[in-house]
Amino acid sequence: MESYLNENFGGVKPKHSSDEALGRWRKVVGVVKNPKRRFRFTANLSKRSEAAQMKRSNQEKLRVAVLVSKAALQFLHGLAPQSEYTVPDNVKTKGFGICAEELSSIVEGHDLKKLKSHGGVEGLLSKLSTSESDGVDTSRKRLSRREAIFGVNKFIEAESRGFWVFVWEALQDMTLMILAACAFVSLIVGIATEGWPKGAHDGLGIVASILLVVFVTATSDYRQSLQFKDLDKEKKKITVQVTRSGYRQKLSIYELLAGDVVHLSIGDQVPADGLFLSGFSLLINESSLTGESEPVAVNAENPFLLSGTKVQDGSCKMLITTVGMRTQWGKLMATLSEGGDDETPLQVKLNGVATIIGKIGLIFAVVTFAVLTESLFRRKIMDGSYLSWTGDDALELLEFFAIAVTIVVVAVPEGLPLAVTLSLAFAMKKMMNDKALVRHLAACETMGSATSICSDKTGTLTTNHMTVVKACVCGKVKELDGVSETKTLFSELPDSVMTMLMQSIFNNTGGDVVINQDGKREILGTPTETAILEFGLSLGGDFSAVRKESTMIKVEPFNSAKKRMGVVIQLPGGALRAHCKGASEIILASCDKYLNEEGSAVPLDEATVKHLNATIESFANEALRTLCLAYAEVPDGFSANDQIPMDGYTCIGIVGIKDPVRPGVKESVAICRSAGITVRMVTGDNINTAKAIARECGILTEDGIAIEGPEFRTKTPEEMTELIPKIQVMARSSPLDKHTLVKHLRTSLDEVVAVTGDGTNDAPALHEADIGLAMGIAGTEVAKESADVIILDDNFSTIVTVAKWGRSVYINIQKFVQFQLTVNTEGKRVFGLVGDNSDLVLNTLIFNCFVFCQVFNEVSSREMEKINVFEGILDNNVFVFVLSSTVIFQFIIIQFLGEFANTTPLSFMQWIYCIFIGFIGMPIAAIVKMIPVGSW
Repeated sequence: MESYLNENFGGVKPKHSSDEALGRWRKVVGVVKNPKRRFRFTANLSKRSEAAQMKRSNQEKLRVAVLVSKAALQFLHGLAPQSEYTVPDNVKTKGFGICAEELSSIVEGHDLKKLKSHGGVEGLLSKLSTSESDGVDTSRKRLSRREAIFGVNKFIEAESRGFWVFVWEALQDMTLMILAACAFVSLIVGIATEGWPKGAHDGLGIVASILLVVFVTATSDYRQSLQFKDLDKEKKKITVQVTRSGYRQKLSIYELLAGDVVHLSIGDQVPADGLFLSGFSLLINESSLTGESEPVAVNAENPFLLSGTKVQDGSCKMLITTVGMRTQWGKLMATLSEGGDDETPLQVKLNGVATIIGKIGLIFAVVTFAVLTESLFRRKIMDGSYLSWTGDDALELLEFFAIAVTIVVVAVPEGLPLAVTLSLAFAMKKMMNDKALVRHLAACETMGSATSICSDKTGTLTTNHMTVVKACVCGKVKELDGVSETKTLFSELPDSVMTMLMQSIFNNTGGDVVINQDGKREILGTPTETAILEFGLSLGGDFSAVRKESTMIKVEPFNSAKKRMGVVIQLPGGALRAHCKGASEIILASCDKYLNEEGSAVPLDEATVKHLNATIESFANEALRTLCLAYAEVPDGFSANDQIPMDGYTCIGIVGIKDPVRPGVKESVAICRSAGITVRMVTGDNINTAKAIARECGILTEDGIAIEGPEFRTKTPEEMTELIPKIQVMARSSPLDKHTLVKHLRTSLDEVVAVTGDGTNDAPALHEADIGLAMGIAGTEVAKESADVIILDDNFSTIVTVAKWGRSVYINIQKFVQFQLTVNTEGKRVFGLVGDNSDLVLNTLIFNCFVFCQVFNEVSSREMEKINVFEGILDNNVFVFVLSSTVIFQFIIIQFLGEFANTTPLSFMQWIYCIFIGFIGMPIAAIVKMIPVGSW
């Protein structure tokens, strides 16, 4: 069986399976009882192929439209101006100067001429009754008017299916249809020969069984669909930073309206169509719309931003012009119908098992029917009545046929593949409660077999609540405890140094200091940026005042490959100055001067370099994250298109940032190790900081290796294969280093790898890993889209919980398979015995024994390894209810529904006998569990 399963059902992978592998197992399965239900949670390959073709067609149309519009602009510039736009009356009465259709045509057609005719971006701001600084007015009345004219940012979704749709699908089961036909014939013949109601008993019994199966199946499927619907809602929870009524705030992308001013940064998804207002170094990846992989530079000359595209680099403010189904993304989505997620390897293999057992069951059913029919013919030949056939004979033949069909119903484990989906859906729901959002069903299953976790440090192993606790300025190390003390500690520094420090902190930042709706000061940005800005404010700095003193010329946001960020500003006198900050040893290596105690920029000598490097190492050994701040004077002639200088800097100072280890991480790492999962830290931080945190977490052991990315990437593939099993910490790593590590673990060492990521550049590693884990709080939309699971609280302990639930999926499936197969085998034997026997008492005893076998088998299947299966049984209310209901209904059927159910009441001793026969399986199961697995 194993070779058959591997040959026909083994090509499907947890991720990125080929269409050939997905199609192969479908051909092998062939005819099934209920295709609609069996294949509900498998990919619709034909629909997926149609959708891909349609998407390619739409992308080509959009690409051509953009190219044509750009070419046309060259020509149109020389022509007479186009006809004047007339504002529709209904738009004018609502207080706006442009309609939704006109806005859509400007952005969709990349129509600069039409944009210019409306006064450019500034003109549209006025016509949309908004402003770049304050955004839209948030009064309910004005928002309602805006919504009425321009629409809401929501897309058309497929209607959710009601309960009766699932009832109809359950009725599509081929065996149930055959049984329904048997019931109909039985009713006609029975009533005709024995009259009403006696002649209807058999037929109505079959109808009742069919209805019970249909409604139980439909209820289960409907509840499952509701679970998936809830999970889909969670997947779509995307927020962006928006300015409304002068305040920055987080809003769901589905609440955006035309006129909103949205702040975008690296990794964000453009939430609607719109126009560039201001920003720096903005590169947009439009491949999701146009299929072009080359990023597009968006600026004042090319201001068009399209919904669904991604920010690859830079940051900006954008004006929302078109929302919902009027956007390019909305139009594209309206033409596509998803083909569904790929099925999981376990689903496919269990489809294979179900197919094999189904064929055996079908053979058994045919043999049973043949044997029973032969016994009827033999009896009639012996009676000499073979030429005389009565209604009773027809009913008997019909009963034989119904028995054969029932064997197929019982023997074919149609629920086996669906059991995987049910178990995965249950695990997904539980993971959601435990702060883990599963994006792909297969991830639940794959996480159960993970052998290696490559985790980020910041925010995953640590709390991501950062504060500057140490600083070295002008060569002096200061320890910081509070705001008042910080001011005192740095009061001795020259004013020129403090001015330079404030200028560096408040200009060279991706964060912002704003006043929120409560009138309180709020710092926006990453935890690192927040810590640095908080430090600057604690020194008495004024963010707004410092920013107004200079003009921003160029911004290069933090890059995980370069480990630095930089800006160039124009000072009041016209001079240009660059500021940079980043990994301490990298920035320090770019410096040839430093600010001394007098505030003068003096050359860095060997002794000072040693002192500063020793300071960096000292901070790092205390598990502090270190950053170096530096500046350089930039010669005249620098433009926004030039590269910010990489060297020639003057060191301002070094800060040490405390980011405490999360509570429970050490215990979680120990749990992983005991479960056979190796945890590795992969971080961009200093190696000493990484080692200190790794030891605190229990990741770095005595025999483990800590290595830096630059050293790691010089190794040959053979050296990597030998080195990687010993690596426990990788510091100063680039996204490519992480990708290389993950790839080698998977391909060379055959490990099942889970990897965490939060940045845009982490997407390749998340895609390469068996399970990509994106951070829900710190993670960018690009990282989340590439991931299989989103860790909503960014906590490493949650990753361990995901692994636990993944393993529980396998255990639950094992339990189900054990129960299903034993019941199926017993069912075949019982129906064969009953069909071959006319003694009503004996048949009742056989059926009763079978039910109690089933009941005790359920109890035995609660635990796959433990002998004591009764432990905690009363804690599971659903289990107790199902077991009790089975026994109660069985008692009612046998003792009170004799004629209707073809049973006869049993005596007390006969009940005891049936219970004893059913119980025998439990000690046998316990003995089997005691046999070591390897001895089979």
